[in-house]
Amino acid sequence: MTKSLKQQIVISGVGGQGVLFVTRLLAEAAIMKGFSVFTSETHGMAQRGGTVLSHVKVGTFSSPLIRPLQADGLLALKADSLIQHGFYLKPGAWAAVNCSGDCVPDFNGSAFAVDADKLAQEIKSPKSVNLILLGFAIAVSSTRYESNRLFCSLKDIRTVLKNRIAADKKMIAAAMKAVETGYGSLP
Repeated sequence: MTKSLKQQIVISGVGGQGVLFVTRLLAEAAIMKGFSVFTSETHGMAQRGGTVLSHVKVGTFSSPLIRPLQADGLLALKADSLIQHGFYLKPGAWAAVNCSGDCVPDFNGSAFAVDADKLAQEIKSPKSVNLILLGFAIAVSSTRYESNRLFCSLKDIRTVLKNRIAADKKMIAAAMKAVETGYGSLP
């Protein structure tokens, strides 16, 4: 990828799901790779389980908000997030959705589901749903979308995680396991 990259990612969930942490990881990965980055967060009633929405714009942009039909990707930490914020996706965009079973509506074949809640329970890390979904999104975008792959790789996210939580080796191990579990869950 070149330094002229422009990519817009929407992250949607509810309060307590780690939307803001994933936003910061992506922003730090962009900075680490030498890209300009804008982030914007909408919290609403997040502390009461309300919607949390983040926009991440990587590259040269003049404002932080993503307009409808402009996003390259969506990380939906719950199935309703795809329905609620899918209008941001442009044609050819991808969506990584946390849900179980056949829960993803037909979204032009661009939405991919992973049961991140179940995987988090299996790895005994119930608070790592966001990292599992991030790993899954990296796998989806890099294997299914050659021309629209996420600007950062699994290796980049590993580096950012190590830099962010270097002092706590147990936390690093759990975070790495979560991201790799999500990455490896793409069939």
